[in-house]
Amino acid sequence: MTTSTELPFPGLRSGVELVPTNDQPQTGKEYTSDQEVRWCPGCGDYAVLKAVQGFLPELGLRRENIVFVSGIGCSSRFPYYLDTYGMHSIHGRAPSIATGIATAREDLSVWVVTGDGDALSIGGNHLIHALRRNVNMTIMLFNNRIYGLTKGQYSPTSEAGKITKSTPMGSLDHPFNPVSLALGAEGSFVARTIDSDRKHLTSVLSAAAAHRGTSFVEIYQNCPIFNDGAFDAIKNNDTKADAIIPLVHGEPILFGNGSKGLVRDTETGGVKVALVADVGQDAIMVHDAHNTDPTTAFAISRLTDSGYLNQSPIGIFRQVERPTYDDGARGQIASAQQAAPGEPQDRLAALIGGGDTWTVV
Repeated sequence: MTTSTELPFPGLRSGVELVPTNDQPQTGKEYTSDQEVRWCPGCGDYAVLKAVQGFLPELGLRRENIVFVSGIGCSSRFPYYLDTYGMHSIHGRAPSIATGIATAREDLSVWVVTGDGDALSIGGNHLIHALRRNVNMTIMLFNNRIYGLTKGQYSPTSEAGKITKSTPMGSLDHPFNPVSLALGAEGSFVARTIDSDRKHLTSVLSAAAAHRGTSFVEIYQNCPIFNDGAFDAIKNNDTKADAIIPLVHGEPILFGNGSKGLVRDTETGGVKVALVADVGQDAIMVHDAHNTDPTTAFAISRLTDSGYLNQSPIGIFRQVERPTYDDGARGQIASAQQAAPGEPQDRLAALIGGGDTWTVV
């Protein structure tokens, strides 16, 4: 056993057992279950699964110290395909179940796999409270902007006017921006990545695993059957240079092959896109993911075009440290169990049984 400060990923809980250094290094194959993967051909979930299977060995943990919890949806089949502990739970409640696991078992690395419908519709309340509590878990939200498992109804992230089986005349709803929602809930680690960019996806998940607290990672994921091409702008080689706004801490926020960048919008107080030739290099904002005030990160998240993703910030929006719920809960329990001079030896039992209690016979 080892403490969290000795782990390759310091955000992991103390007590997590490492794979002995004299053992053979783990491979992605060891994290691949014997279950047949059942997603539609071309589904973006395949790419994410492969990236995660390849990434998990880098944690250096025993497989029995890793738990994946999912809700309901195409992405929620994830635990079946990983040779770790896991639970295919109930619709929208994966963050709540993961909260219990993370609080009760400090020695586990806890992951949540969810989709835009599962997390943001029936599960919206559970998601925002996990974020505000800052529970030690990593949440991967697969956003294909459609209900895939139930065959193509509009979801909370579908753009206004979206024609689907449930909105034949176009959606009237204003869509959620998952990153904006997470930042509004005071998420301490908030990021966005793309299913088809394995290098970027792996780097973001590495940072998420290293973070102590709730890590929220939105993954743009293509549904080739019911919403194909939703992210073409950021995937097409001819357009992605203008569509992707890369966020790297400590670096100027430039895109469009360096011709465009983000600057402060003095009229609105937010941020806007400008040509570097017009404003000069010094006016371009430098990304600060460690800023404790989420205002700027939120403003950057609002640049996402909810309809066509003409411009979409990609990377880590926010990465700050603050106390975690499960650490605090364990601290209270430990404090309650320590008797002060003159107090009952079992303070926890005294607290539970104290006050107005009686015995029914």
